[in-house]
Amino acid sequence: MLVLAALGSGLPVVLGADAPRPPARDPAGAEEPAASAARRLGERIATQLDRQSRALRDGDRAGFLAIADPAARANLTRRFAALRALRVSVWRAEPDGPPTREPQRPGQWRQVVTLRYCLVVPDCTPSPVPVVTRWRETGDAPMLVAVEESRYGRTGARPWEVSELVVAVGERSVVATTPAQRGKLPGLLAQVEAAARVADRYATAGTPPDRYRVFYAGRAEWKRWYGGGRPAWTAGYAVSIGGGHHEVVLNADTLRPTGVGELLRHELTHAASLPARGHSARDSWWLMEGLAEYAGADGAPVLRYEGLDQVRRLAGAGWNGRLDSLAPADDAPADRVGGSYGVGYLAVHHLVDRYGEQPVLDFFRTVVHRRVPVHRAAEQVFGERWTTLHDDCVNYARAVAS
Repeated sequence: MLVLAALGSGLPVVLGADAPRPPARDPAGAEEPAASAARRLGERIATQLDRQSRALRDGDRAGFLAIADPAARANLTRRFAALRALRVSVWRAEPDGPPTREPQRPGQWRQVVTLRYCLVVPDCTPSPVPVVTRWRETGDAPMLVAVEESRYGRTGARPWEVSELVVAVGERSVVATTPAQRGKLPGLLAQVEAAARVADRYATAGTPPDRYRVFYAGRAEWKRWYGGGRPAWTAGYAVSIGGGHHEVVLNADTLRPTGVGELLRHELTHAASLPARGHSARDSWWLMEGLAEYAGADGAPVLRYEGLDQVRRLAGAGWNGRLDSLAPADDAPADRVGGSYGVGYLAVHHLVDRYGEQPVLDFFRTVVHRRVPVHRAAEQVFGERWTTLHDDCVNYARAVAS
């Protein structure tokens, strides 16, 4: 069986220390000179950011670099090329509060900025990326000295922040990798487009993603994109990036050629089915992963599922028989992980056999999106007691794998 992915979720969040504050004032109510200077500088920084944003949208590299100190231009040139390759369609850079002085860097200022962007589609809800920028005062037009990688929240640096990218765009997807993997891009795009047609059926909120975004990571990129640090058994993951968008990352080092289609259907189904802000409740892990595994199997007979042996070993290795305890630990052995995914798949398969796909999607939406407790959701959607359905699902999984 192809071991799949832990869900990546969580939006980048601007830390409280960087939230906008009212300008400081003296006892008479007048704005203090330091606060006034920071406010005026902030206005000039905002003008520079607007200028740079227009240049990026227009494909004007010289204009994009014009606001930057020469030392920052190599980094910004790579970012510009990556974002243009990804067909950035919306880009706004919005200062968060006034800038603050850099105590260790005379003449420099720190400005937190929220970048908001869309890819390909011009009318999407933009994804927010809070970053720290540094600026140097130079008269009326401050110069951008550095843009740090996004580190707020749990999402970590996006691929376009830290890597050179080559990109292919299809009818339903955007697929990117590094120049070293360029030769795989055409075949990968074809596989992603095929997987997208399957994943579209599992858009539990009603509307499939405008484009599925897939990043194919080599060894170095796997450790760096979105913060790295994934469990050793992870072959891919879907991460919520805000604005209702998810991005999928595949681990080039662990993929078998015969398993790419299954993995893509699995991960793209996460992108189609999960709530806009992601969902990480461990007690419904079996349902989220089970639905993705069901989509990954794409109608194949249940006895052809590769993880049946692992389900059998899990069932005989002290598992307590509860679906809400299936989520594996990050350091779990491969058999434990594969067995957990397999039980989730078989439980969802049993529910689909019994009620059909649409009621199961309604159940998923009720539990995962609306966060209704599973026992109430079962009664609302299926008209059954969850204790009975739960035991039926577990008994089915044990029977199939025996």
